[in-house]
Amino acid sequence: MNHLKVAVCVAVLFVCVGCQDKHPEIVPVSGKVTIDGQPLTVGQVKILANDRRTAQATIQSDGTFKMSCYELNDGAPVGTHLAIVSAVESIDERSNRWHAPKRYANKISSELWVTIDGPTDDLEIKLTWDGDKNSGPFVDKF
Repeated sequence: MNHLKVAVCVAVLFVCVGCQDKHPEIVPVSGKVTIDGQPLTVGQVKILANDRRTAQATIQSDGTFKMSCYELNDGAPVGTHLAIVSAVESIDERSNRWHAPKRYANKISSELWVTIDGPTDDLEIKLTWDGDKNSGPFVDKF
C-alpha cells in the first residue's frame, strides 16, 4: 500500500510541474487596429520578436484581435517589437483589395512598434492613409 501512495504522490508531482507555464515570456495580448480613427475590419497582425516566435492574430470585423504565439490566444512576447499589419483580401486570381497601405504589411517599411509590458487587452495599433499614394482601400491588379 505504501508503494501505491508513493506512486500517486509522484504522479501528482509530475502533473503539477507540467502545469507550469511553458512560455513565461508570453502574456495575453488583445487590442484593436484602427485606420484614420476607424476600425480596420479585415487582415492580420503579426508581432515580430527578434529572438522569439512570431505572434499573430486575425483582425475581427470590429477591428479587435487576440494574439497567438504557441497556442490559440496565448498572447505575445514581452518587450518592444516591430508589428506588421496585412489588410488584403483576394478578389480573384489577378487582383487583391488592400484595406490599409501596403507599407504596414512589410517588415522593412512598417515602422509600427508595440511595447508589451505585461498582459493587456487594450493594445492599440493605429494606421493611417496619410503619406500613401492611395487615400483609401484600393484594388491591386497583377
